[in-house]
Amino acid sequence: MATGTHDYADDPRNASILVSVNGALVPRDQATMSVFDSGFILGDGVWEGLRLHGGRLMFLDAHLARLYEGAKALDLDIGRTPDELAGDIQRCLDANDMVDGVHIRLMVTRGVKKTPYQDPRVTAGPATIVIIPEYKEASKETAERGIRLFTVHVRRGAPDVQDPRLNSHSKLNCILACIQAAKAGADEALMLDPHGFVATCNSTNFFIVRDGAVWTSSGRYCMPGITRANVLRLCAENGIAAFEGDFSLTQVYGADEAFVTGTFAGIVPVVEVDGRVIGDGSRGAVTLRLQWLYDELLAGEGRR
Repeated sequence: MATGTHDYADDPRNASILVSVNGALVPRDQATMSVFDSGFILGDGVWEGLRLHGGRLMFLDAHLARLYEGAKALDLDIGRTPDELAGDIQRCLDANDMVDGVHIRLMVTRGVKKTPYQDPRVTAGPATIVIIPEYKEASKETAERGIRLFTVHVRRGAPDVQDPRLNSHSKLNCILACIQAAKAGADEALMLDPHGFVATCNSTNFFIVRDGAVWTSSGRYCMPGITRANVLRLCAENGIAAFEGDFSLTQVYGADEAFVTGTFAGIVPVVEVDGRVIGDGSRGAVTLRLQWLYDELLAGEGRR
């Protein structure tokens, strides 16, 4: 069982789901791929997490735009247009009779290699595309109670090392950050940028609230989160001051509120960072308001 923002209750329906592997719908326990696949050998691929809510895939266009931008940066030919890929996702959902409360992992790798080697020119065939839909909903208790973060030594790197904007299969730095935070007894990791400013969490984007204003990182060293962008938009549309820029852990420790954002859980309060209680240690008023506004945004997206 995951902890933090990815808390969820196991759903027995997931045992019998159909998974799409290169367009073929197969039972979960028969969904396999080659040991020569680029994703398995090298972590060579891109992915997206999607949410099915009220019969609609939330912010699908934004997710696919990010996927295709990442694929282009990796010089990876997905072999399907965004519309075709959206159709593949919908067919997988329809085959499972899914309409709500579903989280989808969409994965695209460079494909099967002729031999275990990193050079893309030894790839033998087309991209591998896997779609895994699961009945999975975030914990409401966590969204109310909040999570605890620990600042790890693992940094978000500069784009000339590995661009943090790439949602690639190569997530080892985030995994190491997650491990360190878990060993420290925290729910998730807070990661700094190469200059020591706050960047992001290992699997979510990070925000603080000071004097009623919402702060988040410059965006240079974090994933361009879809939920992150939606929160900034909600702030602009609802008269909440918002700031993107560099800030330090000192400013985090002294914040009135903090929260994280992500596709799966939406907006989740942060009540403690490195043993320092944030605000009064409970979900703050701005965080609560943004949770309400985000729920309204999801409801509106579902009615479109």
